[in-house]
Amino acid sequence: MTCVLVAHGTRDPAGAAVVDALADLVRRRLSDVRVAFADVRGPNVTDVLRECPGPAVVVPAFLAAGYHVQVDLPEQIAAAGAPAVLTPHLGLDLVTVARHRLVEAGWVPGRPVVLAAAGSSDRRARAEVYRAARRLGADRVGFVATAEPALTDVLEPGAAVASWFLAPGLFHRRAVAAGRGGDLGAARRAPRGGRAGRPALPARNDS
Repeated sequence: MTCVLVAHGTRDPAGAAVVDALADLVRRRLSDVRVAFADVRGPNVTDVLRECPGPAVVVPAFLAAGYHVQVDLPEQIAAAGAPAVLTPHLGLDLVTVARHRLVEAGWVPGRPVVLAAAGSSDRRARAEVYRAARRLGADRVGFVATAEPALTDVLEPGAAVASWFLAPGLFHRRAVAAGRGGDLGAARRAPRGGRAGRPALPARNDS
């Protein structure tokens, strides 16, 4: 059985390196792990599945179930014509990692937290971001694309910003840019996937 780890995709080499590092960590537990991307860069899921020697499990490394998870990935799996199962995306399982990143960045209880996230036109995906914020204990949510409120509109002096992004890329850079002149705290640290060479798998959190 092949595990296909699927990320959004980015032109930023640092983002691709984080995804590769995550795949390497999964390879400590599974023998055949391959990487695919839903958008921006290749290979896509269809291409990877066609090269698999047998059945595959496709794992979306996404923090919310927006258009790519709901539409693109099922279509790419169908186009491959190969036996494959699509698992739930990582999503809320990574809240624990977000909390660790905040603490590493110097956050202390009582300091306000803003969760910076990519937006989505899908209300279910936006609702999932707010659930992540509640689990994290964030005071507010700010989006860097597509949805409102914008991160720039919710930042406040002294707040720590948790970056709800899997890897470096355009959205993470927008979050950092939004905080210039303020206090971005954790958003300047590595996103959820971890530093290249030091990835982090989520601890299960079903609460």
